[in-house]
Amino acid sequence: MRFLSILFTAALVLPAPARADDLVGLERLIAAWLDSPHGDYHSLSFTYWNEDGAVPENCAMCHSETGFLDYLGVGDHTPGQVDHPGTINTVIGCASCHTEEAHKLDTVSFPSGVDVSGLGSSATCMVCHQGRQSDEQVKARVDGKPVDEISEELAFLNIHYAASAATMLGSEARPGYQYEGRSYAGRFMHVPGADTCVACHEAHSTTVETEGCVACHTGVEDMRDIRTQHRDFAGTGDRSGGIHSEIVGLKEQLLDAIKLYAEDVAGTPIAYANSFPYFFADPDGTGELAEDQITRDNRYQSWTPRLLKAAYNYQVALKDPGGYVHNPRYMLQILHDSLADLADVLELDVSHISRP
Repeated sequence: MRFLSILFTAALVLPAPARADDLVGLERLIAAWLDSPHGDYHSLSFTYWNEDGAVPENCAMCHSETGFLDYLGVGDHTPGQVDHPGTINTVIGCASCHTEEAHKLDTVSFPSGVDVSGLGSSATCMVCHQGRQSDEQVKARVDGKPVDEISEELAFLNIHYAASAATMLGSEARPGYQYEGRSYAGRFMHVPGADTCVACHEAHSTTVETEGCVACHTGVEDMRDIRTQHRDFAGTGDRSGGIHSEIVGLKEQLLDAIKLYAEDVAGTPIAYANSFPYFFADPDGTGELAEDQITRDNRYQSWTPRLLKAAYNYQVALKDPGGYVHNPRYMLQILHDSLADLADVLELDVSHISRP
């Protein structure tokens, strides 16, 4: 632990403006970490609870180093759970990943209730990058309710941020709502050497290392232009872009269908904003919200099971902007099925879209 203490002290005294590229050895690693989201002491991810004086147990695992160490079972803590509030202003630092307990971690529990083993070096990443909801929670919420009837018992379920690990595992972890009678892509198996978190993301800066990508995907300058499946999944008639463009196209169509369903079936227009709780009542029916309408009091409350499923999957796709890399087939499938399900009760032709 003395070594970790030295690393932490060095991180505090290293001049913040130093660029990782200009340094060597330990200083370079610390500079890269300080430039990363994990080392951002000013981020809302680590300062949101400052006025409360502690990070609550259900958030501490990923939003404080003390909570993460608690989860790992460092010291006298019980592995796999957080028993104490986290310390404010503690980022995900050196000790979070460089402990014996972190190095041994190989199995991670996901919100779907599934334990995934054999994760190796990706396990510590997947503890936090898994979201907080899954297919399981959505099904439990809508179970037994008439599919197109508004229920006061329903509220929007938000998968949370950066659920890339769950996306990568696909149907193995079930981050998206999976419609009955449909099959879904499992773990995205990339080529050996590019099939773990740290194979693609530099471990300390978390930046994507694209050199390996362009070595195989020649002629590509933007990773979003990579495409190995060439059907017109979004039905736009344009296949010149990468698979990212197909996912974006389906997301846009799904949001339009969500708005149409909310107005025509649920009877209350809906609009989306990138602010909690994300879906809001849209009394003017314009799809645009004024600042004073983006409030918890104006949250959308006319949920039917069908609408909740589609909105949940829209958010799953939106909250993993790297989903086109992590598991493009799974992303396309949950978007396609959500759109098709809404079309069952709308005057909406979806014969142009294609399911992978």
